[in-house]
Amino acid sequence: MISSEPTIELAPGFEISRVVTGLWQIADLERGGALDVDATAREMEPYVAAGFTTFDMADHYGSAEDIAGAFRSSRVPEDVQVLTKWVPSPARYGREDVRAAVETSLRRLRTETIDLLQFHAWRYSDPSWLDCLFWLQELKTEGVIRHIGVTNFDAPHLAMALHSGIDIVSNQVSYSLIDDRAGGPLAELCEEHGVRLLAFGALAGGFLTERWIEVADPGIDALDTWSEMKYYRFLEVAGGWERLQSVLRTVREIAGRHGVSMANVASRYVLDQPSVAAVIIGARLGCSDHIEDNRRLLDLELDDADRRALRTARDAYDPIPGDCGDEYRRPPYLTASGDLSHHFDEFPRPYDTVSGSDDRERALSGTVWEDLAGFSRAVRQGDRIHVSGTTATHGDRLIGGDDPAAQTHFIIDKIEGAIESLGGSLADVIRTRIYIHDPDVWEPVSRAHGLRFAETRPANTLVHAGLIGDGYLVEIEAEALVRR
Repeated sequence: MISSEPTIELAPGFEISRVVTGLWQIADLERGGALDVDATAREMEPYVAAGFTTFDMADHYGSAEDIAGAFRSSRVPEDVQVLTKWVPSPARYGREDVRAAVETSLRRLRTETIDLLQFHAWRYSDPSWLDCLFWLQELKTEGVIRHIGVTNFDAPHLAMALHSGIDIVSNQVSYSLIDDRAGGPLAELCEEHGVRLLAFGALAGGFLTERWIEVADPGIDALDTWSEMKYYRFLEVAGGWERLQSVLRTVREIAGRHGVSMANVASRYVLDQPSVAAVIIGARLGCSDHIEDNRRLLDLELDDADRRALRTARDAYDPIPGDCGDEYRRPPYLTASGDLSHHFDEFPRPYDTVSGSDDRERALSGTVWEDLAGFSRAVRQGDRIHVSGTTATHGDRLIGGDDPAAQTHFIIDKIEGAIESLGGSLADVIRTRIYIHDPDVWEPVSRAHGLRFAETRPANTLVHAGLIGDGYLVEIEAEALVRR
């Protein structure tokens, strides 16, 4: 546990509330029409008066940034902490694109410096997500951004960014009694590097409250809000409605013993987990609030028996598929719509491709080595794709620093991007060859390979060999057979 105090230091000199008020429901409220920015901004005052001074939002939460900017401009800015996100659609972005996106948030928030800018990447096989983080780091150095966070990152890619020199202080992820993916390798990595978790979804869209206990399964079509539709999909893949009822009965029993709400118990359970700095609880500004209930949350102390009972209830659920953030990256998409259509139309190819007169199609990743030595990152002929020996090179950067696992994960991302650009997927890989410079790195390299190919299990050879280039710890080549 980090602290039971009402605030916590997220980064040196930067304190936030342990209960952060989330403004994602602004977008949901605006389905019925635009909100009055100034009137809605005044609805934030009771939260601050109660000590909940930190608000979380994003560039795509409707007019949330405008509302927060209007509110903050009416008082001493330092009294309120504003956390926002940049969630760009998949595309190739340049330095000026990143600056323009940040300047848009600055203008809407009516500030010269963003307290915490959190970045979301839709996929890792396109390395432009790293470019965006490097350019955000430049803006942090300029003072335009005070701190950098990420959202929906898994442990391997958070580690990759950290080892590549990005100053990340937080990772906002789903974490609840029905979704404990963040409690494994990600929490361990955060403890090691001093990164804090900001937990959303602690109430699973309100399903972990009194409203839903001992009631019939409503079905997704009867639900009112995007949040409910999203977390209903979580419930479906975790085991369904009857298992939810079992968890709710445990939560209700503990809540009754302490004289608090079920929401208090569900949120406190998450707040007590290692590396969790804060839980983000949504607010429907101008419609309803749970301020007094949230204050009781800070006074609640669960005992060992409570935690054992909650862990037992949690363990009855099936694990949520994939790793942290995969609900936005691969099927089954656990979003309100069940896909990504309400975010963007399609993924562009990660790398440029060139078709030749020899019926071959080539993918080019743009490294200096490809032009120097006259080769392609990958070549497809028929149903076969051959991927060249690949190192952790991106432009003129070495990705992953001196961490062999981070280098390996980036290499596999790069291989995946090349194969995707030629119409295949990582699941089509049938053969890999790994070359390592130092035999001592075989285990972290092999474990990273094992994590990424746990289901496909391609044929593999590990070779101890000299590698060209300073800092390179591993090189991998691959072959894929695209299934019809």
